[in-house]
Amino acid sequence: MFRVVIPARYASTRLPGKPLRSLAGRPMLQHVYERALRSGADEVWIATDDARIETASRKFGAKVVMTSPDHQSGTDRIAEAARQKGWLAADIVVNVQGDEPLIPPAIIRQVADLLERSSWAGIATLATPIESAEEFLDPNVVKVVSTARGRALYFSRAPIPWVREGAAGALMSQARHEAAQRHLGLYAYRVEVLARLAALPPTPLEKLERLEQLRALEHGLEIVVATAIEQPGRGVDTETDLEAVARLLAT
Repeated sequence: MFRVVIPARYASTRLPGKPLRSLAGRPMLQHVYERALRSGADEVWIATDDARIETASRKFGAKVVMTSPDHQSGTDRIAEAARQKGWLAADIVVNVQGDEPLIPPAIIRQVADLLERSSWAGIATLATPIESAEEFLDPNVVKVVSTARGRALYFSRAPIPWVREGAAGALMSQARHEAAQRHLGLYAYRVEVLARLAALPPTPLEKLERLEQLRALEHGLEIVVATAIEQPGRGVDTETDLEAVARLLAT
């Protein structure tokens, strides 16, 4: 058993009103919601602080939980939703970002199943192999390294793991990336761990890398990582992304 919560806020610096922007005649958020429903989740909720998102979500039949406008992250918003609904400490909640209208339902199910199987972990997430040196060196691509068991060791914007023999010169000369994994922003949490994480203050490494998952590692929380069984679709951060996804949905 697992639930999906989709945190959605109206404000976006690069794409204002992003959750309600139209894609193939429907709000982008509706595409995300419908894909989450197809994952086999017991419940799918939209967590927001905006009345416009609430109204639109209820129109396409979604369950909505209204949360505080003061949250700094989707994790905080989901933690409040779990608290409001009184979900049990051992329950599993999957955080599906509201700007992923092409997310495969299968990987939503995969991350929930991964956490259910990994009794030692409080959080589960997914990764995919990095396919090019450009992707490996891109600081906007978050990398993850983990143990053979799948326990996350570190997440970074830096190119890790670094192949010493692959760089003849400076940083940008690195030509090898065969062990590198790109982290996907898809998480499953046990409710008790979600509540603990949301209550913790930002940590030094989190502030340096601007990666919230480092807060969990710095406080000793266990994260299990697996390779996604399907490639994630393109997310939407900009007008260009929106247009590209619209073309994909039209085909």
